[in-house]
Amino acid sequence: MKTIKVIKIGGNIIDNEEALAAFLKDFATIAGPKVLVHGGGKIATKLAKQMHVPVKMTEGRRITDAATLDIITMVYAGKINKNIVAQLQAHHCNTIGFSGADGNTIVSEKRPVKTIDYGFVGDVKKVNTDALEVLLNNNITPVFCAISHDENGQLLNTNADTIASELAIGLSPIFNTELYYCFEKNGVLEDVENEDSVIENINTESYKILKENNIIFEGMLPKLDNCFHAIHKNVQKVCIGKSEMLFHTHNKHTTITK
Repeated sequence: MKTIKVIKIGGNIIDNEEALAAFLKDFATIAGPKVLVHGGGKIATKLAKQMHVPVKMTEGRRITDAATLDIITMVYAGKINKNIVAQLQAHHCNTIGFSGADGNTIVSEKRPVKTIDYGFVGDVKKVNTDALEVLLNNNITPVFCAISHDENGQLLNTNADTIASELAIGLSPIFNTELYYCFEKNGVLEDVENEDSVIENINTESYKILKENNIIFEGMLPKLDNCFHAIHKNVQKVCIGKSEMLFHTHNKHTTITK
């Protein structure tokens, strides 16, 4: 069974042209099958402000009305996704850009209204890997933006961390699957002000204790929940840290285990 790397890159790389170019040059050198997942929230926010579309956030999550969905689709599936694809082609990494609607790969349902109406936000229901398997076995790398669909013609804004986790889970029956969340910190930190306070290993039991003692920064919890969801659904390796961990394994980072 081949090993596949599912790699999610965050805004710190996407928002910086030089950092993105350097990362993609390195990403192209990764041997074997791989999938790249990206967000792009800051660029979408900037465009929304330029177009005088109100940006509504609650608890760090974007409320996605129809006008916001249009902007997100333009930015995520258009500008960012195609820029990444073009740069990877320049590095001889054959790539196809995806939303969840392409190849019917990621099907979601619109998040039900409880206390907050998030609008056109999707919660992933299923991942279809048939099209991806064909591409991956022909050395073509899928690049996913943070958009899925509901099979009834509606696109849905979907958390990029969740998309990465669900893709890794969906591919796990076909490949030995590794999931990497690349962001601006060295890993999960014990002290958010101290870059060297990386918790290098977290398992289900220690995660529970860390949460109970409020040691982990609140903003990390949704990312970690995705990590544990993946590791308990047969994804074999999950790591969080700076993108350098992909190329220099001695770089400090956090590894998630059962």
